[in-house]
Amino acid sequence: MSQKRPSQHGGSGQEVRAAAARALAPVLSDQGSLAGLDEHSVVARDRGLLKELCFGTCRRLPRLEALAGVLLKQPFKKRDSDVQALLLLGIYQLLYMRIPAHAAVGETAGAARLLNKEWATRVLNGCLRRLQRESEALQAQVDREESVALEHPPWLLNALRQAWPEQWRDIIEANNHPGPMTLRVNQRYNDREAYLGMLTEQGLSGHLCPHAPDAITLETPCDVTALPGFEEGHVSVQDEAAQLSAALLGPALAPRPGARVLDACCAPGGKTAHLLEQFDIALTAIDSDNQRLARVEDTLSRLGVEAVLEHADATQRDWWSGTPFDAILLDAPCSGTGVIRRHPDIKKLRRKDDIRPLAKLQRQLLDNLWPMLREGGTLLYATCSVLPEENSEQIEAFLARTPNAHVTTPSDVAWGIPSGAGRQLFPAQSSHDGFFYARLEKRTA
Repeated sequence: MSQKRPSQHGGSGQEVRAAAARALAPVLSDQGSLAGLDEHSVVARDRGLLKELCFGTCRRLPRLEALAGVLLKQPFKKRDSDVQALLLLGIYQLLYMRIPAHAAVGETAGAARLLNKEWATRVLNGCLRRLQRESEALQAQVDREESVALEHPPWLLNALRQAWPEQWRDIIEANNHPGPMTLRVNQRYNDREAYLGMLTEQGLSGHLCPHAPDAITLETPCDVTALPGFEEGHVSVQDEAAQLSAALLGPALAPRPGARVLDACCAPGGKTAHLLEQFDIALTAIDSDNQRLARVEDTLSRLGVEAVLEHADATQRDWWSGTPFDAILLDAPCSGTGVIRRHPDIKKLRRKDDIRPLAKLQRQLLDNLWPMLREGGTLLYATCSVLPEENSEQIEAFLARTPNAHVTTPSDVAWGIPSGAGRQLFPAQSSHDGFFYARLEKRTA
């Protein structure tokens, strides 16, 4: 478990460690997430290191917290969550990064001064130097606890083992490594084979994805500014599993120019944009979060496509004109358990008690949106979860109470496995995220 992962960062100053601690403190105290990480809080050369420190620490958090508990004589007070973050950051650097030990210890401990907590420098220095001396024994000690060794909270480990007895180990292994950077080529400008050639000319290597027809996965992630034609809308960043929604809706949209389509819960807009790139449709996209809706607008503007954007709640109908839709994409709010590798703070922020309220919300969304679909229309239900309560069980219950809903989820595809009325994808190293899809058609009951 102590094998170090390669890093291109040889070390940095106290400022980047302090910035990382400030970003992590709200996560540790359940007051925020890494979604708001401000990479511009440090100088340009340190932004990659800042991101690696924050995301890597969250990815390894169950194990880091266990080690911190052994190293500390007594826990820090709640108001010192930033100091706790520094300790976790220091442990992460020593065990998982190729930063010289003297920098990992000295710069991390010294960063406490920038948090106006100079008293903590001695504590941090002592803890981290002890870890250096007793690393093997301390790691063996905490790894006796399975959830620590596997770096997942106990409730999630148990849920995965129960739901997927054959796949759970592969799921957690994938969760513990960063996901690859996958692109969606805008077919309005290039096919993906041609775009792959453009990447090669720029010194970037990648390969065609096997399941999504517009997807390329890069061998090494890069800044989007390095991607040919990014600002002009020729390409976007989107996981392969997320790109499958357009292919699944294709049979309902391709024969119908001008089809009325609803993208409910549309932010941040990747699937919205993909549908508009692919099909000649009249699309309405709604989301209840105004700030995230602004991101959708920015995305569509960059790509040069248009949709009607509405700040609205998809569990209500006060925004709906009454004219039915030909197709509805419901990318439902969920636990995010299929994308932990991209949002590792889920390991800290998500609780077992969150799943039932999320399942209730998904049920409300399905029941509210179904009457907006015309007879003969298609609803595609999607989540980035791997938990059956949000996926196969959710759709099974919907079908039981909705006589005019008929399953059209394809069975002749090479991705995922059958899961009730849908198909479940699991996160796979160097490949797609975890996702669930179920396609339903409204017919005469």
